[in-house]
Amino acid sequence: MTSAQRVWISPQAYERLHGELATLRELCTAAAAGGDADENSDALRQWWQARIQQIHDVLVDAAVGKDPPDDGIAEPGMVLTIRYDDTGDIETFLLGVRGAEYGDMEVYSIQSPLGAAVAGARPGERRTYLLPGGAALTVTLLDAVPYGMHAKARGRSEAIA
Repeated sequence: MTSAQRVWISPQAYERLHGELATLRELCTAAAAGGDADENSDALRQWWQARIQQIHDVLVDAAVGKDPPDDGIAEPGMVLTIRYDDTGDIETFLLGVRGAEYGDMEVYSIQSPLGAAVAGARPGERRTYLLPGGAALTVTLLDAVPYGMHAKARGRSEAIA
């Protein structure tokens, strides 16, 4: 990820990542002060350091909760609904940072094959992408809604139910 490339994350993910970062830094500090030097503790510290760097890289380039315009164009920060043309199956997911967002909604990054294929699409547009095994899959974008609008609408519908 380059520093010029802004990534979209929700305010909830931003807070969660900051909390995880603080915890990992405390663990690293405590482990260094404890002086454990066995193979397992070294491997764990290396994993912590790698995760700290990964979180830092996301947070430094994060556009936190700034919803993209409600123009129907598929881009990071949008909740997308697509149809897999060969099966008719429909999937709704967030185009965002995988590993930063969580919940009951799937998240695809803009670098994933599906994310890259649908980026810039408008409702009704068909896009084809290659699966890791080489097979081609065609999807149609049905809807693209900013995450904030989707979350508010979802909150209202859950309150009614």
